[in-house]
Amino acid sequence: MSERINARLSQPLAAFVERMVGQAGLYETPSEYVRDLIRRDMERREGQFVQDAILAGYQDLAAGRVFESSGDFKADMAALDRKEADGWR
Repeated sequence: MSERINARLSQPLAAFVERMVGQAGLYETPSEYVRDLIRRDMERREGQFVQDAILAGYQDLAAGRVFESSGDFKADMAALDRKEADGWR
């Protein structure tokens, strides 16, 4: 299912979109261009989420907030909750 979105563009933005579309542009239609922009933004944001999670892991490691995994995800999450509640003591 698709949704229709309408947007007003200022003259400079509309002119830029015109340059990006058509025979001289990279896209065949304005809709194709907008969809590509949205997809790229989604990928960038998802990549930032992963990057932030990796950084948080390194910060935990540097602060000594680590424990040995039991190999059981649920048990590890319970251990993590206990460590958090106990202030990592």
